[in-house]
Amino acid sequence: MPWLTRLATVARRTGFPVVEVPGWKTRGHGPQPSVEGIVCHHTAGPAAGGDYPSLAVVRDGRPGLDGPLSHFGLGRSGTIYVIAAGRCWHNAPSTSKRHQNSTSIGIEAENNGKQPWPAVQVLAYQRLCAEICREFGIPAHRVMAHREVNIGKPDPHSIDMDGFRVQVARLLAGRAPALPTQEDPVAMLPMLRQGADNYHVKTVRGCLFARGGLPEASYGGPSGLKAWLERTSFDSALTKDVKAFQAAHNLDADGIVGPLTWAKLLRV
Repeated sequence: MPWLTRLATVARRTGFPVVEVPGWKTRGHGPQPSVEGIVCHHTAGPAAGGDYPSLAVVRDGRPGLDGPLSHFGLGRSGTIYVIAAGRCWHNAPSTSKRHQNSTSIGIEAENNGKQPWPAVQVLAYQRLCAEICREFGIPAHRVMAHREVNIGKPDPHSIDMDGFRVQVARLLAGRAPALPTQEDPVAMLPMLRQGADNYHVKTVRGCLFARGGLPEASYGGPSGLKAWLERTSFDSALTKDVKAFQAAHNLDADGIVGPLTWAKLLRV
């Protein structure tokens, strides 16, 4: 098999943002001999530092292990980083012949090994695995956690891989909900988190108030409501309110307003 120069095209079929890391088409420990499975990892990188702070390590390696360490990176926002088109040192020794460095694609998702997984990141993870399976004719049951094909590995932590594979299989069968289209209002809305400052934050505030259950102390009572609704800053207090809303609607309470939270806020 030649270098996997279609990986960016495969990633874009997910509908999530894609970053092509410069040089990815010729990066690798030689060409990829075959693609028979997928290995899912977490980076064990820093708890903070942006969307994908582990990029340099995954691309360039670490002491004792040269990069690239994975074909794809997956940011906390669901952004997909295309890192290498050739063989990567992501799973050795492997307990499965279909999940060796020479026979599988690796995905390193940003997580320090303890953090809750943002719902948008998990959705992107599932969709990326489904599109890789589609591209290379891989059945969903060959999507494996690192811990399932390498003794003693913990990653990706806390993800139920049986349920994960069910979702991948549903995507392959076309039974899972499609990503929002341009006609869907959610498709036009950005991901928001603490530190954002724009008019979309006002939409979040208005939706939170309209849905009820927001403590009056959040907006300072009737006299403070108008000013609260007009604020464009996503501050720590709003993060707390968003987390409470997410928990009440069975979403991951990460305080980030992504597609799933927007859908609940807008009731679409």
